Amino acid sequence: MAMQLVQFVGSLAAILLLAFIAHKLGLGGDIRIRDTDQARALANETVDGFDPVEISIDRAGYGALLRDADGRVLLLRRHGARFVGRLLDSHAKSRLDQQFITIGTHEKRFGTVTLDLGPQAQAWAASLRRL
Repeated sequence: MAMQLVQFVGSLAAILLLAFIAHKLGLGGDIRIRDTDQARALANETVDGFDPVEISIDRAGYGALLRDADGRVLLLRRHGARFVGRLLDSHAKSRLDQQFITIGTHEKRFGTVTLDLGPQAQAWAASLRRL
């Protein structure tokens, strides 16, 4: 019985130590896009030199749509504890459901993304059909 208690306490201590280390390293946080400046920086990290002139951020901050002066559209979405992005092309599929827009790319590994863009969703959906 005492051996099981020692083993339990040792396991609990190891779990707490790992959780403490992960917290100190900033791992596993709730990562979201907070504002247009952050979205702009993420876009530039994803596509070097991408300078958006129009930005719409998901209300929950899980993704964003950005358009540059050349008409290119970049889709940002959360992937674990970071953001990834893809330039959308004519293969992109979009579906509008009130204030939600669901976007799929030609890359199966990127997946489908649903963004709550509020009143801007309709305008974005219409513009994506013209890609």
